[in-house]
Amino acid sequence: MGIFGRKRRSGDDETGGVASQRGESAEADGADDALEPEDQLSETTDGPFDATEAEEDGIPRIDLGSVRVPVPDGSQVQVEMDPEEGGVRAVHVVTEVGQITVSAYAAPKSGGLWREVSNELADQLRADGAKVNVGRGEWGMELSAIVGDVALRFVGVDGPRWMLRGVIAGPQSTASQAPEVLRAIVRSTIVDRGNSPMPVRTPLPITLPDAVAQHIAEQQG
Repeated sequence: MGIFGRKRRSGDDETGGVASQRGESAEADGADDALEPEDQLSETTDGPFDATEAEEDGIPRIDLGSVRVPVPDGSQVQVEMDPEEGGVRAVHVVTEVGQITVSAYAAPKSGGLWREVSNELADQLRADGAKVNVGRGEWGMELSAIVGDVALRFVGVDGPRWMLRGVIAGPQSTASQAPEVLRAIVRSTIVDRGNSPMPVRTPLPITLPDAVAQHIAEQQG
């Protein structure tokens, strides 16, 4: 299903990514969420976009500082707070087919981080008992796995000194639709890396829009 329009960008992205922070134990065979043949053949993409390249396209996005993430019609935004640190742990876009989390990280200019870390992620999932599927999608390597009753799909993209990782978690009944919805959101995400030096794999900071931050503060108060 085509959720968002596509636009051209200059240059091609390399594949990239970071290790999962979920840490749940996993068990399943993952075979129900195997990559389709068309996934394996796709080699090109029109996004995601660096903030210096992004053009106005009218797509509604939530501005989280380091990332501006599309919010499709009918979806909801959920903010996950870190009770220990007192900050934002993650922001999720909840769609009809699953919960999507898009995160950006500092990456080397040389790129190639996703292949390195996706192998680590696959090893972690297998160590937790999952049978992981590895295939090729729009930006390169994609991972899928089953965690209990939840189907997971991971994608990663290298950009200029940043890496964007997207994951969707949803019921196995919607697993066949989940990759396309995840890719649509990742494809239209805008990343603002900034110029500050950061160690590789450092999460880019998340800031909430004023209205969202105020609402959370009122709830906590």
